[in-house]
Amino acid sequence: MNEHYDIVIIGGGINGTAIAADAAGRGLKVLLCEAQDLACGTSSASSKLIHGGLRYLEQYQFHLVREALNEREILLKKAPHNIRPLQFIMPNDPSIRSPWLIRLGLFLYDHLGARKKLAGSNMINLERVDEGSLFKNKFKTGFCYSDCWTDDARLVVLNALCAHENGATIKTRTAFKSATREKEIWRIILTNIDKNDDITITSRAIVNAAGPWADEIFSRTLAIEQQRHISLVKGSHIIVPQISTTQNAFILQNEDKRVIFILPYLNQYSLIGTTDVEYQGDLRNIRIEDFEINYLLDGVNRYLKTPLRSSDIIHSYSGVRALAATNNDKLAEMTRNFTLEINDYSGESPLLSVFGGKITTHRVLAEQAINKLLKYFPEIKKTWTANTPLPGGDIPNCDFNIFIENLYQEYSQFDQHLILRYAHQFGTRIHSLLKHTNNPIILGENYGCDLYHIEVDYLIKSEWARTADDILWRRTKLGYSFPKDNFYRLENAIKRIITI
Repeated sequence: MNEHYDIVIIGGGINGTAIAADAAGRGLKVLLCEAQDLACGTSSASSKLIHGGLRYLEQYQFHLVREALNEREILLKKAPHNIRPLQFIMPNDPSIRSPWLIRLGLFLYDHLGARKKLAGSNMINLERVDEGSLFKNKFKTGFCYSDCWTDDARLVVLNALCAHENGATIKTRTAFKSATREKEIWRIILTNIDKNDDITITSRAIVNAAGPWADEIFSRTLAIEQQRHISLVKGSHIIVPQISTTQNAFILQNEDKRVIFILPYLNQYSLIGTTDVEYQGDLRNIRIEDFEINYLLDGVNRYLKTPLRSSDIIHSYSGVRALAATNNDKLAEMTRNFTLEINDYSGESPLLSVFGGKITTHRVLAEQAINKLLKYFPEIKKTWTANTPLPGGDIPNCDFNIFIENLYQEYSQFDQHLILRYAHQFGTRIHSLLKHTNNPIILGENYGCDLYHIEVDYLIKSEWARTADDILWRRTKLGYSFPKDNFYRLENAIKRIITI
């Protein structure tokens, strides 16, 4: 007999996993399928910011900004190990925007949404702050304000863990092959990618949260024509050696009225982005192009006293955002907000489609998505995610600084850099990893860059990791410095653990 679910969710990115968590916590039987790894697409290729979207104020998208600012405050409490405050410095270029306009925008940014933990904005003299030496002499004044940084891929994993611990089934490397409506249910065929096996299940509802692949799900898999479609927009980032010894970020106004971020990254790099380019290429081969590199370098070099060159680039990544659109929309006019649509053919088994969205608003998107399905599930429980920490986020008073100091004492025999990384990665779940044992011998073999056997084993058994790339690029971000010669040793270790 086929397994039956209330909701089957297609897509293991931030929206899909957040919807799975919300639905499972409200009492629904949930299955999430992802053809590859969690966060293997757009959700690990963001600018890694939890922010209101300062530039959207110029487009009068006050509701979008207010909602994002409110979510910023909620997420700070839900995951203080993963999300942390970040101060931004903006050199003033009056030829692009007048100082009074920026001051007005920052005033609105400070007051549109709830702001309890973050510092407010103010004007600064660049000649009196350490960061001012980075910029050309003509930039005398600037502004500073606060937003937040996140490890985007780990935020996806945390939502998947939350869903799983509330009863959801998470199936990675499982493709959505086909589905047919049979009155009030969907009959669905999934394919296990590794084994090339099909399984058939049934579900009351389907949620299409496939992001850039959403149109493909409609046209090829479900053969459904939608009035609204998605427009694909590529955003690319470059990574260079750290340009500032401080942990502050920079936001630079560009001549096209967009902005470029320079973000502190992994304590040794600077992350620069992003571009905004319509994309019609292969979704399985998304790469930065030369003109995007030139755009980013030209943008930052308008400000930097010591210019960056293409030879400084250590790494780059690109992702494709799926923006809600109609056939007549232009790129600049497409909303960065999310759109939720239901296709139910007069009350039959519903298909809920998710278009657009920002990583900042993933929680409220999920909440509203499940609310859209209330009439199909009248027994559903009340909303719950706004006041519940994500796994590992139950840090007393959300005070990460005190939390890490206590960890340094409890695990005094361990290297502090390792404990700090574990603390940001796992939060209070660090004790599930180290089991309150203050003896580094439990770490086991070091595969390189302090990636020990104990962590590899944990990520495979508890966080759906299956390959070296899953661990190095999405679970830990150690891929930037991991020795290439150690890669196959790690892969072999992973295979041994999986077969045990």
